Order: sequence, then C-alpha cells, then structure tokens
Amino acid sequence: MKQVNTRALVRGATLATVLASALSAAGLCSAEPAAMRSYRALAMTAAGDRIAAIETVDGDKRAPHVTVRETAGGRIAATYESVACGQCRFDAPAWSPDGSSMALVGTDAKAGTASVLVLRDGKLATVATLKGVANTVRWSPDGRQLAFLATVNARKLTGAVEAGARQVGEIGLAQEEDEQRIALVAVDGPAGAGMRLVSPGDTFIYEYDWTPDGKGFVVTSAKGNGDNNWWIATLGHVDAASGKLRVLAAPKMQMNMPHVSPDGRTVAFIGGLMSDFGSVGGDVFTVPIGGGEPADITPGFKGSFNGISWRGAALLASVQAGADTGIASIDPAARSVRLLWQAPVSASAARDGRFVFSADGKVAASVQEDYEHGPRIVAGPLASLAPITRDNDGFAPQVTARSIAWTNEGFNVQGWLVGPRTVDPGRKYPMIVQVHGGPAAAVTPRYVSGGEGGNNLVRALVDKGYFVFFPNPRGSYGQGLAFSSANKRDFGGGDWRDILAGVDAVIRQAPVDGARLGLMGHSYGGFMTMWGVTHSQRFKAAVASAGIANWISYYGQNGIDQWMVPFFGATMYDDPAVYRAASPIESIKSATTPTLVMVGERDVECPPAQSQEFWHGLKAQGVPTALVIYEDEGHAIRKPEHAADQRVRVLAWFDKYLQ
Repeated sequence: MKQVNTRALVRGATLATVLASALSAAGLCSAEPAAMRSYRALAMTAAGDRIAAIETVDGDKRAPHVTVRETAGGRIAATYESVACGQCRFDAPAWSPDGSSMALVGTDAKAGTASVLVLRDGKLATVATLKGVANTVRWSPDGRQLAFLATVNARKLTGAVEAGARQVGEIGLAQEEDEQRIALVAVDGPAGAGMRLVSPGDTFIYEYDWTPDGKGFVVTSAKGNGDNNWWIATLGHVDAASGKLRVLAAPKMQMNMPHVSPDGRTVAFIGGLMSDFGSVGGDVFTVPIGGGEPADITPGFKGSFNGISWRGAALLASVQAGADTGIASIDPAARSVRLLWQAPVSASAARDGRFVFSADGKVAASVQEDYEHGPRIVAGPLASLAPITRDNDGFAPQVTARSIAWTNEGFNVQGWLVGPRTVDPGRKYPMIVQVHGGPAAAVTPRYVSGGEGGNNLVRALVDKGYFVFFPNPRGSYGQGLAFSSANKRDFGGGDWRDILAGVDAVIRQAPVDGARLGLMGHSYGGFMTMWGVTHSQRFKAAVASAGIANWISYYGQNGIDQWMVPFFGATMYDDPAVYRAASPIESIKSATTPTLVMVGERDVECPPAQSQEFWHGLKAQGVPTALVIYEDEGHAIRKPEHAADQRVRVLAWFDKYLQ
C-alpha cells in the first residue's frame, strides 16, 4: 500500500496511510479528451472542511475510488481504491459526527455480498457482511453505531428499474419477497459480533433517519413487495431496542426523505405526486413526532423540492425552479421559502438531496454540469459556490443549448433545445423531440461530451445535423405541486398538447424544419411516443423505448401497479374507462409513423409484452416497424454493448426517415 498526502487533516483527523496508489501514479490527474472524470455520492464533514466523493474515469477498468478533498480550494487529501476490500465496489460514504472516520458500503457483485466498512486512521475495517444488498449507511448521533438498509438473500437488486427476478414456479409466495430492513452494527464492537436486524421482518423500509436521541428511526415503509408498494408507504417510527413500528401518518401522497428536527419534535418530508421511487419532487410537509396530519409548509411555491436537511429550527432544501436548480431556506413556522442560490445546471450530491451541507448550514457542495460544461464539484459558502475540481475543464463544448419557455392553456411550460455549435444560414434542420420518463420528473442540463460517455446519443444526433428538444410538460417537476399534478386522469391530454405547443415555440425561434420531426422517449416517454404516433401525423419517425401501449393489459402485467392509482384515481378494475381512454392501442388504426420499438427482457416497470403488443399493432396496419428486446435487461439498460446497440439503431432509424 502506498501513501498519498500523509499530513494530518484538519481537526485532528489523520488519514496517514492510504489504501491505494496516488492519483498521479495511477495516471488519473490529467484531463485528457477520452478520460472524463465523474463524481457522485458526496459526503461532507460536519465542520464543512472536507468532502468525500466516489469517482470514476472514462476508460479506466478499475472500480470507482473514493477521493477526499479539502472544501476550500479542492486540494486532494487522500484517495482510496476499493481493491483494498477485495472485489468490492465502494458506495455511500458517510462521515462520522466528529469527522474522524468514514463509513462505506462495499459491494461484491460476483460473490453476491455487501459489506459495511469503516475507514479510520488510514485503515479499513469490515464491521458487517451479508449475503444480499446493502445501502444508505448512517452514523448514530453519538458515533458509536452504524445503521444501514439491508436486504438479506436478495433475489434481485433493489429497485423497480433493476432486472426482475425470473417468474417461474408458484408466484407470489410470501417467503419470496425481498424485504429491506434497518440493520445495526456497533462500530467498536467485539470481533464477529455482526449486525442486528431491527425493523420488522415483514416490512420494506424505503428511507430512514436516526432520531436525535439515537433511540429510534423515522421511516417510510410498506408491507409486501418492495418494488410495488412505495406508492402506499406510510411514515413511521421504529424503536431501535424493540424494533416496534409505529405509524405517524398515512397521507394520500408519496413521501421521501423523512428527517427529524434537532429538538426531536417534528418530522419533515417531501410529499407530492411521484411516479418513481428516487425521482423526488413536491412540497415540504411536517408532522409532529407523535403523529398527526401532515401540514404543507411550502404551499404555492413555484418549484419542486428534491432534498431537505434540518439546520436548527429551519430547513435547507434543494429545489428545481423552472430552468434552475437552487438552494432554499424554509421557515416551517412562517411557511416561507427564500432562495439562497440558483443556476441553470443539473446538480447531484447524495441520497438526501442535490447538495450536502455543513452542520451549521453555512457551507454546501454538489456535483454540477450543464450541456456545455462537464461535471465538477462546486463548494463553498452558500451564496458563493465555486468549482473546486478542474479535471474536466479541458473538454470543449460540443453543442449549444438554451431554455425555451412557452405558455399553454394557462400553464407556464419550459424545456431545453440542444443543437450544433454552428448552423448554416438559411438552412432548416430536422429535430428530435425526446420526452422524459416519469411522468413525475424533469429534464435538466447534462453535459454532452465528444467521447463515448456524457449524453452521447444527443451528441451523435447533433453531429448528424439534428436539433434535440426536451420538453417538461405538465406533470413534470419544476413549476410547483399544482403543475406536477395537472396530468392526473389525463395522460396524453394536456401534457401532449403542451409538447405540441413547445414544438411550435421552437420552430418560431430556431432554424428547425417542421416537416422533419422525430419523436422518442423511454418509459413514460415511450408511452408518449406511442400516444403521439397514434394521435398525430406531425412526426415522420419515432423510437418508443419501454413504452406502454395498453393500460388495461399493463395493469395486470407490470410489477408496480400501485403507482397507477394516484394518477388514474382508481384501480383498473374499478374504472377501466379512464385506462382505456389513455391507451395508444385504442387508436392504432390512426398510426402511420415508422416506429422502432425497444425494451428490456426482464423489465418490471414496463414489461416487454407492452412493446410487443404495440409492434404487433403497427405491423397489422402496415406501418414500418421493428422490435428489439434486450436479453436479461430491466427497465434501465445497463450493459454497455446493449446501450451501444440502441444508439446505433436509433441513429439509423431517424436517418432513414428524416435525412
């Protein structure tokens, strides 16, 4: 083992002996065109003086490593490669309350195991290992214990976007359900003491946080299948000693990121209409720790909150407000919101939001990028965040981008238009309209690189002479709770009209040929593509990925039918008419647009039968079409060779019909 920057770190935390080669020795310091660096899973010390991040470099075959930087200036203090824990891959770093130690999750995919690790004084120790999946490590307030979410003997990776377990034999047996539970382990306990599962064995814990007294947890949870039941999860309290779960609130909304105020009296969470676990947006609500009816403390705010952290009696929050990402201060008593910082960028940090904060709330950090600038860590005082990494500064912009705003039917709508750096005077360009998934989501700027990473499909389209338009129609985040709820019982209605109005707005402002339009999308975007080609002849080619053709049959095929009830207002069995009215297959005879259909073989969220049904309908009408099913893939296409194949097929399809 070699050492990197072995000086004592601030506040007496000495990470003298590191577990990997220095960055310079590993050849990771230069910003070469084919070696873009990415950063994720930020963790900041309570003092705000150091930031840890999981980092990878394009083309580097080694596992992601952890880098510790000084917040002021970004100087690298230490780097740790996960080879130190065998074949594991690091994730979810978390600093101890005093900043002297760091906890991590190490996952060995080949062995099917997960470990909780503690890095202290330059030495890595394993404190717990399980067969299965682990995530979200949190230190107890006194720093003596670690809690984490554990799925013992998991049959699949956690989350509905992951490839589903094979459905063979008798289906639906209770013992087959994966249950994610809170586990506890003593940091300095006796060797071999292992972990203790705390929360009930029949309950899936989605999110959790310690109470300030260290005697329990606030949780969002539901019984039964974890992929399916987040939409009916309740807010609760789990006693650390007995494991007893007490329900605090069961509102008719989706909830994320529960946190208890420092005085232990109030629970705050983000609530609203959300279509996917992990895709967070809504208002901020509070409820007494003893339980009660949640109160909206950000009513009417024209933005969507996606992260919260208590700081004293107030909350610091990350927010999407129109085209901007921002940091807001929320006064729960006054029910007021004050924006402290905002910019037209994408931001990411950790599971609790798009920013991490020091204990006093004066210092923040996040990973930020936009269409023209690669990812960088920004940090510093809230009002003056500045880049502290320069690894990707050498990458030149590949595209131009601008925010497009329009109004439709009383709504203010926003989207992004991406195009070539230079345009020929007088020339009209074809345009691809790409609809995001969700529908509860929003497109924010992501860097378009010149290499294989970084939004490469967009870059390839632009290189071939296309503009690409990303609308955020009603149902999207960024305009407030009323806007993100405006597509209830109206899929393919107002949201589709917003998209068409956005296309008209682009044609008025940019050199786009309205006679050469393409349409594409994945998940909800795949549904909207299927809907679009059965309700409009404006588009001359389309690509529908993981779409939904028939909401009636979909209800019985997918593994997450609970998500539909908040959007449709009832189950399919109780109100089939509203599901049928939104089904593209009902209008298949109107389709004329050549459409490429793609899906993962083991997609839990949008099963391949839906894509096959639509493809079959197009064939029956004599519409040019093709169907591609990717072996062993789930809702998210993970294998690089499959992603590359998708890109080649999409480009060829649009070129055939639009160029």
